[in-house]
Amino acid sequence: MKINNIKYLLIAAFVLVFSACDPIVDEQHLKNSTDVAGVELVAKQSPAGGNKITLSMNTPGVTGYWDYNLGKALTNEVTIVYPIPGKSTFTFVGTLGAEFFTKKIDVQVDRLDTPLEQDWYDLVSTNTSAGKTWVFDGVAGTGDMYWFMSPPDNPDSAMSAWWNAGDCCPPLDVNGRMHFDLNGAANYNHYQTASATAEKGSFVLDIANKKLFIKDSKILGYEAGNAANEYTIITLTEDKLVLYVPRSLKDAGTGWTFVYRPE
Repeated sequence: MKINNIKYLLIAAFVLVFSACDPIVDEQHLKNSTDVAGVELVAKQSPAGGNKITLSMNTPGVTGYWDYNLGKALTNEVTIVYPIPGKSTFTFVGTLGAEFFTKKIDVQVDRLDTPLEQDWYDLVSTNTSAGKTWVFDGVAGTGDMYWFMSPPDNPDSAMSAWWNAGDCCPPLDVNGRMHFDLNGAANYNHYQTASATAEKGSFVLDIANKKLFIKDSKILGYEAGNAANEYTIITLTEDKLVLYVPRSLKDAGTGWTFVYRPE
């Protein structure tokens, strides 16, 4: 009898041990908290028609970020001083819970009544619609430092030339120019020569991170640029622009520095 009791106790113990090893599955399925039509986007201008804009996504349970064309804000609400007059479209990218979505809102800017950060005026001039043209700040064969190899991965060393390529071996567009303006959009044009037809694109000026991005076109001196068309701003004043790439297309083991002046 005692032996049988011991058997039953052992069997019960084994059952408990193996049952404890079975995974507990808590199946939870993501659900949408609303639909795209139910996502409320609001744009407030201060004052009305001005270029100081607060973009808000006001629907509870929805999260995401704002793409305001010249940058992104990883939040449901952001206030920006927008540099471009006219009608602009801003996009909220988010999740409803079970699926991602995008939704847009149009804003009409009638006037630039809130001053921009100085970098905008330095790059495109105070006449933002007319814009500004930049050319290389130097002439080949004179020793001028306007397009040269520099140390890689170190913006602090951008002005330390390893090889003054522009003196002996100038870029293909050495006599070209590039133009920035904010006439309805962030417009950018590259000209291979002074009289060439423009290769039209756009640009993003990221002041906070000291970056300039060229889209759908190329930088002046593009042979030494980079595939992402992303440039670190070393200097940006009314009369000088210096850009740097940490790894150049011309030589992947080096950086490259570009020096420009207004035309």
